[in-house]
Amino acid sequence: MEMADGIVINKADGDNIDKAKMAQRQLKNALHLYPVPESGWIPEVLTYSGFYDIGIDEVWDMVHRYVDFVKLNGYFDRKRKEQAKFWMFESINEQLRNGFYRDPEIAKLLSDLEKEVLCDRKSSFVAAKEALDRYYQRKKIKKISLIMYNGTTFFT
Repeated sequence: MEMADGIVINKADGDNIDKAKMAQRQLKNALHLYPVPESGWIPEVLTYSGFYDIGIDEVWDMVHRYVDFVKLNGYFDRKRKEQAKFWMFESINEQLRNGFYRDPEIAKLLSDLEKEVLCDRKSSFVAAKEALDRYYQRKKIKKISLIMYNGTTFFT
């Protein structure tokens, strides 16, 4: 579960003001039960009324305080780098999956291999290797083997 960096209780107007304030107190108390987030920021709980336009300045002030805080302590840049790394690998994986599964010959082969696996004529690992070998052969992709020796990676 991801913790919110800030919580805003909307509709804090009219007959709801007391309920919104009570919810604000309860949420503030509940947030103290959680450990301090990785960013070091303690989430704030605010109330807001869109109808009466009450509290919007406080909400924006909180957002700006948060951004300033995480930029100053380096958390913002660390998270951006983590996200960039994640999306790089996600993009590679998506392209590889799309190329593999959209290949008409591979789609036919997978259908046949699935039947063999379900009938216990081939193990799932053998079937997967067979499908990948065929794909590499069709695409003339040289498989690269990695060998680790004393912490050094060698390609063969």
